[in-house]
Amino acid sequence: MIIDCHAHLWDGRFEANKQEIVTACRRYPIERVCVSGLGSYEPDSDEIERLNRETARFMAEEPDLIRGFCTLNPRLGDALAQLRAGVEDRGMIGVKLWVATLCDDPLVFPLVEQCIRYDIPILLHAWYKSVGQLPYETKAQNVANLAARYPEARLIMAHLGGNCQHELKVIAPYQNVSSDLSGSLFRSGDIDCAIRWLGCERVLFGSDMPGASFLISYGQVEDAALSEADKARIYRDNARRIIRGV
Repeated sequence: MIIDCHAHLWDGRFEANKQEIVTACRRYPIERVCVSGLGSYEPDSDEIERLNRETARFMAEEPDLIRGFCTLNPRLGDALAQLRAGVEDRGMIGVKLWVATLCDDPLVFPLVEQCIRYDIPILLHAWYKSVGQLPYETKAQNVANLAARYPEARLIMAHLGGNCQHELKVIAPYQNVSSDLSGSLFRSGDIDCAIRWLGCERVLFGSDMPGASFLISYGQVEDAALSEADKARIYRDNARRIIRGV
């Protein structure tokens, strides 16, 4: 069975997204899905509340299947309050940071410190682009900076950084950083590259559903030259170690 550590509900498409995720879980060997809400690049407080409320509703509708990550915008004055509500009131087990600010901005530090106290991981969108980089889109160096400042934080750099050949070597020295393979597998050697830089213990399975296909990530793992034990680590064991309550 598989733990998918990276899926989303998109603002305005909540019900359709829920149906797609649940359908995939019934069709494929998916045991659990970690879901966070996404909408605009710089969401205001009302949008953040709506995204987290709908994620919590999905958790309640599918309690055996869905775990929630609390979406935050560190630029908002109520970000810490949103985090507390997500974890303490809604039972969320992680935090999702997207593109409102770079992950090593000082605005993020109080959130990281609270996540350390809660003992929950932070899923960091990260994507290296040769063109079209968003102004506050995190790259591996930003993740490395944050990891060095907070070695006790559990950080998950999403998407293999968007370019595994370029980005994974940057986070390799930081044992508190793992990476998920969601939405980023374009070459047959990407998983081999991830394992070479991070080892099987620091690679997590993710699909980026519903924006990406579960089968792309699943097929790449199945196609890689991995032992059954290493597949099990990527599919579920690493997630169970890094994401408490999954």
